[in-house]
Amino acid sequence: MPSPDAESQRPLGLIAGQGVLPILVAKGARSAGRPVACIGLRDQFDPGLPALCDRFDTAGIVQLGRWIRLLRRNGVREAVMVGRVAKARMHDPLRLFRQLPDWRAARLWYRRLRHDRRNAVLLAAVADELASEGITIIDSTTYIPNHLAPSGVIGSVRPSPAQRADIEFGWPLLAQTVELDIGQAIAVRDRDVLAVEAVEGTDAMIERAGALSRAKGWTLLKTAKSGHDRRADVPSVGIQTVERLAASGGGCLAIGAGQVILLDRPAVVAAADRSGIAIVGCPLA
Repeated sequence: MPSPDAESQRPLGLIAGQGVLPILVAKGARSAGRPVACIGLRDQFDPGLPALCDRFDTAGIVQLGRWIRLLRRNGVREAVMVGRVAKARMHDPLRLFRQLPDWRAARLWYRRLRHDRRNAVLLAAVADELASEGITIIDSTTYIPNHLAPSGVIGSVRPSPAQRADIEFGWPLLAQTVELDIGQAIAVRDRDVLAVEAVEGTDAMIERAGALSRAKGWTLLKTAKSGHDRRADVPSVGIQTVERLAASGGGCLAIGAGQVILLDRPAVVAAADRSGIAIVGCPLA
């Protein structure tokens, strides 16, 4: 956890999308004694999140000017961006009109994002815009280090020899896939790639892999690329990931040690143990 100083006593800005991750960050920050001033992205944030924050407002996904006004009003100088926003929405031809962007977001889109909507480019553009107003986006795992995957077998279920062979086969392929910004996960069975994640996301890829594989026990591998910018979009797995993997015939989950967040680690491990899913933390290299 960060050491106490003047900045750590200021409110932490939390820009929150979908899922449980914003809740974990809010709890972690407040446990560290830091107030939380949250902006819940409209129609995205968990309804339980406002109660965990000292200040809470809502804004549209592309209302960047409103984000800045709210953060500055609450005295925020450091902020965290966490939580999913369905990437498929970025490819909706009416996306701008549906989200009612403000002029600042429209200007940023026109100047920097019209021809390149990769996550890293989007993050850098938003971070630069906030920095111009004295607001720094920080590592999104700062207040949740205990939820990052450790190395080795996690839980009571150990991978089979076949699953270990699939990890050895698939991990170098995944390392290349993430470096190319294609996706953060692949599915492997009997040293054969069943599916590669792209814009549909991990959950949809799991279901697709399950439909393609009649045999059970296949392995899901997920990680981030080397030098991944952890200010946003840190890959994560949760209870639903484990349950969907089990329902789709998967038997092993290999994740990047120190690179992937276990969303409520004790609960994820317990769900994997119940489902007979082996979880293995793998080094990036």
